Amino acid sequence: MNLSESSVAVVLGTRPELVKLAPLLHELGPAARLVHTGQHWDEALSGRFIDELDLPAPELLHGIGGHPRGTQIGRAVEQLDELFAADRPAAVVVQGDTNATLAGALAANARSIPLVHVEAGLRSHDRAMPEEHNRVMVDQLADLLCAATTENRTNLLAEGHRDERIALTGNTVVEVVRRSLPDEDSRAAVLAGYGLRPDTYVLATVHRPENTDDADTLRELLSSLRSIEASGTPVLLPLHPRTRSAVERFGLGPMLTRLLVVPPVGYGEFLALARHAALLVSDSGGVQEECTVLGRPLLVVRRSTERPESVDAGFAALVRPGEQLTSAALTVLAGLPERLERLARTPSPYGDGLASARIVRLLEGLAERPATSDLQRAA
Repeated sequence: MNLSESSVAVVLGTRPELVKLAPLLHELGPAARLVHTGQHWDEALSGRFIDELDLPAPELLHGIGGHPRGTQIGRAVEQLDELFAADRPAAVVVQGDTNATLAGALAANARSIPLVHVEAGLRSHDRAMPEEHNRVMVDQLADLLCAATTENRTNLLAEGHRDERIALTGNTVVEVVRRSLPDEDSRAAVLAGYGLRPDTYVLATVHRPENTDDADTLRELLSSLRSIEASGTPVLLPLHPRTRSAVERFGLGPMLTRLLVVPPVGYGEFLALARHAALLVSDSGGVQEECTVLGRPLLVVRRSTERPESVDAGFAALVRPGEQLTSAALTVLAGLPERLERLARTPSPYGDGLASARIVRLLEGLAERPATSDLQRAA
């Protein structure tokens, strides 16, 4: 495939996908065709990320965001099929495990367009997570499985995927964090704007339904953050729209009063804050990877993780809201200097920052052969 003459449709639908796929879109250059399903779309946040990451203007689908999972996937597949019929790409790239990822995979498969799955092989082994179903199905459909780590590759082989369909690429998160992290003076200015000093505050993010959609769970989580603050460490909480809505719905507004609550921040600003936080507390998948590049400790407030590499390398630990989160946070903060020194010496398990270049080289040969997904072979 001559990338100067062919298009590669990069299908995504959420802000984390914009971040993770930005280096690949840059590497593709004029061949990149950005298709945004609108799963998470608003001009203030999504538009801000596109501008900040210097991404091409997207082809935006309509009527997707805010609907149930099945509606999102169905409507996105229908509209993607129309786009691909009118202007067929040489290949389709999807990343991770969102509804947009599955929709892009199904639309590519329906048109026999070669499909590349970036971040293939992640497994939480938690079937209560919709994302687990998405990622497993996309791996079955993909012609090229870009595994970020050896553990991801092992997962794929254990499920019967053929070795020749798997490429060990590393994770694009390494390069995007390195490129997007503001310089030292800019980071100092960000911290000063919040009245914060390096290594003296906790940065928290909460947005997953398992933490926001149950009043008791959300109450416990906010109570833990308040307990951390009461111990003498300020807690900065950029409040996700879903979390803000849940706080209002459950009448938990008073639990925010002792926290430093701010609106969602841009990606560079978030990295600046995360780089100097004494501790990160989050339920985000992306933060589990970013903390390994930034060298910061993270408490993952989730039942399970599809990124055990961050835990195994010593950057992250799984905790539950309530006493477990509070106790773990106070333990980390009590031994912070030694922990930060150790993490600074520990390489990220997600690769060397060359993942996007590897994926583009693989794409150059992929579109020259017919699609050979397992589903098509079985048909």
